[in-house]
Amino acid sequence: MGVDAGGSKCSARLADASGHIIGRGLSGPANINTGIGNVFSTILEATSQAISEAKLDTQAIPTIRASIGVAGIGREGAKAALQAQEFPFHSTNIYTDGFIANTGAHSGADGGIVIIGTGSIAIGRLGGKNIRIGGYGFPISDEGSGAYIGLRAIRITLRASDGRILHSDLTRQLFQKFGRKTHGIIAWMDKATAADYAVLAPIVVEAAEAGDRQGRMIIRHAANHIDLMVCGLYKSGVPRCALLGGLAPKIKPWLSPDTSAKLVKPDGDALDGALWLARQGLKENRG
Repeated sequence: MGVDAGGSKCSARLADASGHIIGRGLSGPANINTGIGNVFSTILEATSQAISEAKLDTQAIPTIRASIGVAGIGREGAKAALQAQEFPFHSTNIYTDGFIANTGAHSGADGGIVIIGTGSIAIGRLGGKNIRIGGYGFPISDEGSGAYIGLRAIRITLRASDGRILHSDLTRQLFQKFGRKTHGIIAWMDKATAADYAVLAPIVVEAAEAGDRQGRMIIRHAANHIDLMVCGLYKSGVPRCALLGGLAPKIKPWLSPDTSAKLVKPDGDALDGALWLARQGLKENRG
């Protein structure tokens, strides 16, 4: 069983001994900041769906070896707390969501990834050593991410709204979204999460692609941060690097030619990585 417990959804895949996928499951958000109990129940919901689709009986469940990647599991005490839950499987190994994504991208070999979604982070693996660049959380980090792009767009819209800079089609569109009132933006900001800011990113990308000067500036700035992350991974010694995440296809065209030339296509996704780790555990147990 491979599980990717992320901030927006929790996905599961169940494979047989030959590697064929026999069951899939999907449940809600499972970031560790939602609470250990919620993460545990959300994982069980997704894995139960996969088991049901595979038509396994209850006697087969204790034979399953599970590898689970969890968003935010690196927080102090979180892994131990989740590992202490009563998972019904033969074995349950817990990793960060970035670790299983990197494993899947390179089929367990050394390499690195830059994930561009609501947040951003660069992760590498070299000779058994884990490498991390960025990803310290929004708003202090997660440069180049959807949340980062949305935040910059709101800042520029506020500057245009009070006359510090000229409006563009993008800032007019965003200002209209809040009723053309700065206090509307401020009221929204008081409650806005990283995910709320990230919702604005596709609007900014679309504006940039259409030639909007403010949109282009924001996306170029975001792409520059991704360039730095990719370069940082290669400087650490990783032999290959891939882009992952929902925004990756949109940001890639804005990267520098040198960075683009260095990128490789990922072998697989995070669930492929989790399944690879589960299979390795099975091989080790068989000697």
